[in-house]
Amino acid sequence: DLLAAGVEVTAVIDTRAEIDQAVRTLAGSVKVFAGGAVVDAHGSHRVSRIDVRAADGSISPLPVDLLSVSGGFNPSIGLATHLGGKGEWSDPHAAFLPSMRPRGMTATGASAGRLALGQCLAEGATAGADAARALGFTPTTGIAPKSGDEPAAVSAFFHVKGARQKAFVDFQNDVTDKDIALAAREGFVSVEHLKRYTTLGMATDQGKLSNVTGLAIMAELTGRTIPETGTTRFRPPAVPVAIGAFAGLHRGKEFKPTRLAPSHAWAKAQGAVFVETGQWLRAQWYPVPGETDWLQSVSREVAAVRRSVGVCDVSTLGKIGLYGPDVGAFLDRVYCNTFSTLAVGRARYGLMLREDGFVMDDGTTARFGPQSYVMSTTTVNAAKVMQHLEYCHQVRWPELDVAMVSVTEQWAQYAVAGPRSREVLQKLLGDAADLSDAGFPYMGVGEFHLGAVPAQVFRLSFSGELAYEIAVPARYCASLVEALMAAGHEFGIVPYGTEALGVMRIEKGHVAGNELNGQTIANDLGLGRMMSKKKDYIGRVMAGRPALVDPERPTLVGFQSVDPTLRLRAGAHFIAVGATPSPQADEGYMTSVAFSPSLNRWIGLGLLRRGPERIGHRVRGYDPIRNGDIELEIVSPVFIDPEGARLHG
Repeated sequence: DLLAAGVEVTAVIDTRAEIDQAVRTLAGSVKVFAGGAVVDAHGSHRVSRIDVRAADGSISPLPVDLLSVSGGFNPSIGLATHLGGKGEWSDPHAAFLPSMRPRGMTATGASAGRLALGQCLAEGATAGADAARALGFTPTTGIAPKSGDEPAAVSAFFHVKGARQKAFVDFQNDVTDKDIALAAREGFVSVEHLKRYTTLGMATDQGKLSNVTGLAIMAELTGRTIPETGTTRFRPPAVPVAIGAFAGLHRGKEFKPTRLAPSHAWAKAQGAVFVETGQWLRAQWYPVPGETDWLQSVSREVAAVRRSVGVCDVSTLGKIGLYGPDVGAFLDRVYCNTFSTLAVGRARYGLMLREDGFVMDDGTTARFGPQSYVMSTTTVNAAKVMQHLEYCHQVRWPELDVAMVSVTEQWAQYAVAGPRSREVLQKLLGDAADLSDAGFPYMGVGEFHLGAVPAQVFRLSFSGELAYEIAVPARYCASLVEALMAAGHEFGIVPYGTEALGVMRIEKGHVAGNELNGQTIANDLGLGRMMSKKKDYIGRVMAGRPALVDPERPTLVGFQSVDPTLRLRAGAHFIAVGATPSPQADEGYMTSVAFSPSLNRWIGLGLLRRGPERIGHRVRGYDPIRNGDIELEIVSPVFIDPEGARLHG
């Protein structure tokens, strides 16, 4: 290759006395030293000369500016050793080959010491067909790729003796032959001790360039064979991660990875504006030509859903698959309400408490079969809830026969909401599903097929409208949203983002992250009736502490300004009308606000001392940071359809 590139090659030095004719043919007129060795190199900042010892012992100085060294090939046997296998020394290969491989593992080609390309290709084709048959498949009959078997024989040569200078063994950690000799004199002859005493093989290459040479030198110094000397254990990963992959991380925007929803590319093509929600980048709203600000876009999306139908990607909600005969009993212990009575084909809203009685998370759990459930969590708490469930199972109740797995990223899930949502989904599912009230009631769930694609359908609503959620394997997300948009075209279907989702949940009085802030209990959120008195569950005892059942605790209610033209601000504190602002006068604060296009005014949810008792009264929303001080009317947190007529469709 060097000759072909126009490089002047001074010499080829080969430690073997007998050289394959193919090497001499390639070298052409270049001088070849058979049985030779480089015994010294000269130069300060770069090599300028090497001294070559010929087979007869004579020394030839050669002026060069590059010395390339070939050290043979070592098969990568790490994967074969991670489950307890060991390497076995092969003299013909001068390398360790995999032996005692884990059950079900086959080593083939270069990993098994067959270094000729033609042989690798043939063995790979055979091993692949055998693996397919072992899995119950019939492999296709084809012709394996062909290639010549170029020479690949090696002759071990580990150490140039008689050299005047020290010889580097580990080129990254600067371990020399003299360091290995010192380790032998000090008694660090075990390969594990040698590694740690000298740092041999502890650089980023993890010994791929140096370990075998170092072991061979130690074997010679201690009068043992290489198999008797042994080798260190291989550790994952089998291939090191390039240091460049880590550069610049853990600062600024790259402090954590950005996760993209399955519909990200589709949403971007629709002109969506995105927002960071935890680690996720989600569509916040979808502006259309003529809209001048975000509020116009959001109000249009909300109005369209209330009037007809809209679609929203809710894939980022946590999804956990739970399987086994004891799932119902397990859920009874982690939720404050009862789940062991949940029927197949139904879903139930659940509230999860921490040990101290405060709300940790909420969501629904659906039962698809006698031993098959899917739990949903909030986006931000998905990992936290998964950790909590695993801890409860492994530490608290290991006797329960339950298996669980996070499937958040395996399913793309869309909410289809609005009075025409049933018609849109029915067009999509056709005769595969009966979505009538009788056939698929509120909180019903089912598994269907869209052609050959499996789909899970949930009749759930976060908007207060007739609504469904449909999930398909994530790789079909683009096809699903396009099919939904096509099915809903005649009804004026619109995509809506997280902002419209938030507006509608506030209009309906649903709590979310602003209220589930780790400082609220079920009673604070108006969910105290969900706390079962017939069973035990995490948080039950601590939720009964005097401070947590104090009737003076701030409780969820709705708010609207007495002057409907005034804007509400989240974070504003409540004080009595006429009271002097002070910490002692503080009675709670506004947790969530939104402009409601349905009511044509700003509305909000908040936690107010004895809130439900004071509906119809007035309070001040005091916000000195933003110069806010407006009079508010205390109302029910459910602003839209308190009877639930829309929800049940």
